[in-house]
Amino acid sequence: MLFPPPHPSASSRLTLELDTSGELLPRILWAGPATSTTAGAAGYPSTFRGPGVPLLGEHAHELFTRPHLRGHRVDAPGSDAAWSTRFIVEDLSATDDTLTLTAYDDAAGLRLTTELQALPGGLLRGRHRVRSTGPGTYVLTGLEVVLPAADDLVELLDFTGRHEGERTPQRHTVTDGLWLREGREGRPGLGGATMAVLGTRGFGTRTGTVLGVHVAWSGNSLLRAERSPDLGTTLGGGELLQPGEVRLGPEEEYTSPWVVFGASEAGLDGLAEAFHTYERSLSAHPGHQPVVLNVWEAVWFDHDLARLHEIADRAARVGIERFVLDDGWFHGRRDDTAGLGDWWVDPDVWPEGLAPIADHVRSLGMEFGLWFEPEMVNPDSELYRAHPDWILSAGDRVPQLHRNQLVLDLSRPEVWQHVHDRVDAVLSSAPIDYVKWDHNRELLEAGSGARGGSSAVREHTLAFYRLLDSLRRLHPRIDWETCASGGGRIDLGVLERTQRVWTSDMTDALARQHIQRWTTQLVAPEYLGAHVSAPVAHQTGRTLPLDFRAATALFGAFGVEWDLSTATEEELTALAGWVGLHKRLRHLLHAGRTVRPESADPAVLLHGVVARDGGEAVLAHVQLDESASNRGTVVRVPGLQPDASYDLRWVGPVDHRAVSRSVALPEAGPTDGVTVRGAVLGTRGYWIPRRRPETVTLVHLTRA
Repeated sequence: MLFPPPHPSASSRLTLELDTSGELLPRILWAGPATSTTAGAAGYPSTFRGPGVPLLGEHAHELFTRPHLRGHRVDAPGSDAAWSTRFIVEDLSATDDTLTLTAYDDAAGLRLTTELQALPGGLLRGRHRVRSTGPGTYVLTGLEVVLPAADDLVELLDFTGRHEGERTPQRHTVTDGLWLREGREGRPGLGGATMAVLGTRGFGTRTGTVLGVHVAWSGNSLLRAERSPDLGTTLGGGELLQPGEVRLGPEEEYTSPWVVFGASEAGLDGLAEAFHTYERSLSAHPGHQPVVLNVWEAVWFDHDLARLHEIADRAARVGIERFVLDDGWFHGRRDDTAGLGDWWVDPDVWPEGLAPIADHVRSLGMEFGLWFEPEMVNPDSELYRAHPDWILSAGDRVPQLHRNQLVLDLSRPEVWQHVHDRVDAVLSSAPIDYVKWDHNRELLEAGSGARGGSSAVREHTLAFYRLLDSLRRLHPRIDWETCASGGGRIDLGVLERTQRVWTSDMTDALARQHIQRWTTQLVAPEYLGAHVSAPVAHQTGRTLPLDFRAATALFGAFGVEWDLSTATEEELTALAGWVGLHKRLRHLLHAGRTVRPESADPAVLLHGVVARDGGEAVLAHVQLDESASNRGTVVRVPGLQPDASYDLRWVGPVDHRAVSRSVALPEAGPTDGVTVRGAVLGTRGYWIPRRRPETVTLVHLTRA
């Protein structure tokens, strides 16, 4: 059978073989792009026969690779055999978008429910639920959702990174054996894999067939790819469970996170489009993303009302729509060594509360936002001095400090309630429209004192979701941003609840080009906080021109991270122009298809957005460094209407001057006012001569 059934919106599909006896679990014979199944139910690959993989891989059926379910039973006589299961199908039902399997293994004392769902945009997601029906305790150590991959998917791409350098792609050739990426930080992490993508040899942003997987979970997770000499390649993922973290008593159950798969015959951009379309279907998706100014890199912890008023006045003047007061407003918070956990407004800094700054900001026509880090505590805080046992720790010892802070144990009801009520009180005390929710340290030795120091990462993650969900219900008009030392908590689990992500603490525009390019592999650009920083980047000391900084931020959730009280009149005028340009193009930038055309010049990045109907596009030619030649770069624009003609015009500030022995830019646009058919732009493209380093040249294409 095919799942989902043939439908124009399905871009990923499975072929399943049902056991004729009705007892054994179905086998997934094939997973990949839906276009490969257009031959119908009687054609390839529905008639394909190969090793495949059971819906849940079990050792009992000669699976000698990593089992998908791993666990054992304790505290019950004769229960040792539960480590190896052999489930028998009880029921299998399917609709146009959901397939549900229930099965049982009475000898192991387990019941299994597996769900597969087709999502908007063509993604598929799956999860397993296992219930203990036997005596004693079933100790679950792993449960993953795994699909087979075609034999021509021979290269694997995932991501690594660091603080201020998230999502650096890395790839290798698939070989026999198990490839495993584990995330043990209690969050996806700054160096997290984010997703794993198998593809045909040499696949790129616009070429090749790919199959990708992402775990929609904000705690510990793993991704896996495996090939054996006997079986084909498989790809999957799930939650990484710490020792003893899930112990199921009679009739207790565990549900895995959703594991999301996507397939494309149009390379990585086709895969990204499927994820972006799904994200745009979420109820929490931002229908409108205001232009933001965050004062963190402007004032740091120095909260002076007069200075903040001046910055707000200038922000409103250049067209900012949301003003965010970052760290430093709460009790005892004069630097990063104290105050976390004491969530009330510091009267020494704000004697009249937050109303004076919030009211002033709103009187200027802007929204007012506020920074929190609710899951953390400083040892130097009233909260920690009163409740030193409220932290996550493996036993009696205090975990090693990082950034002078520890993590609160939200899995304890009293801790959860305290944090909830404190944050709620602040949000109720002033007209607050927006919250930046930070998470600045990993969950090191994250045990719960309420359970003898046993691991609490899973329960803490679920408690974080409950906390955010409750505050969202109480304050429905507030928008929420997820931040974790920058891009350390970016996943579909948190995107179901937030309207924005802080992409990275790196605001240097040159470094941001790569970070933003690869974060859009998972996340639609309208979520990605992208700010115009100060002329000299705080992180690198690099001096970059305003036009380059602004053009780098243009495509994302546009904002400013700069002390505007130090900006000149000329800079303010230029910034206002960029803010206005973003607003004029926002309808396209935040709803169109992200495209990343291949560049023949390693010194040049190409990216852009094409309207879903192909009627309009904006493309960026980013000259990162000196080119090794004077050949210039051809920009091919995918997704336009083949038979329509297009006007190509420069947009934003453009330096028309020739560079060295290259040529000047034509005044009227790259084709000097000549319209070009979409089919030609998609295959031959248009040409941009060599530009100066650290410049972005923007072209706006509109249907003639």
